[in-house]
Amino acid sequence: MLRIGLISDTHDLLRPQALAALKGCDHLIHAGDITTSAVLRELELIAPVTAVRGNNDRDAWAQALPETQLVEFAGQRIFVIHDLAQLQQYPPPADVRVVVCGHSHKPSVTELDGVLYVNPGSAGRRRFKLPVAVAELLVDSEGVSARIIELEVPPAARRTR
Repeated sequence: MLRIGLISDTHDLLRPQALAALKGCDHLIHAGDITTSAVLRELELIAPVTAVRGNNDRDAWAQALPETQLVEFAGQRIFVIHDLAQLQQYPPPADVRVVVCGHSHKPSVTELDGVLYVNPGSAGRRRFKLPVAVAELLVDSEGVSARIIELEVPPAARRTR
């Protein structure tokens, strides 16, 4: 069983709680709005990272990041895109088992027509009254499951932006 950590919308804030939740993962996926390359460098200290460019990833370093990525673990194909609304523009291959996205800051796990859609939510600054969260995928040759991990955020850090 492989444990794949999912993170998105860090917006240049990589919380220690997020790092702790992702510790021990075999691989990490960042679904965009990273904002600085330092976030990816720090995540790479935990595990190899697959990342896509989000709408706020505009600096020169981010131009090397693709809009989408297709990765495979234990025969399960995972399509990564920042904004789910762009699936029309960038449709995933027909045999994809999981679509990982970000952008909305709303953590969710839903399944539709045999495809698991996972948004880990925002691990960065809290927006609105949404939880600060990451997610994990458990993957093996038999299938995949996902869960959201809400992060405990100290009261001083709970201000809405």
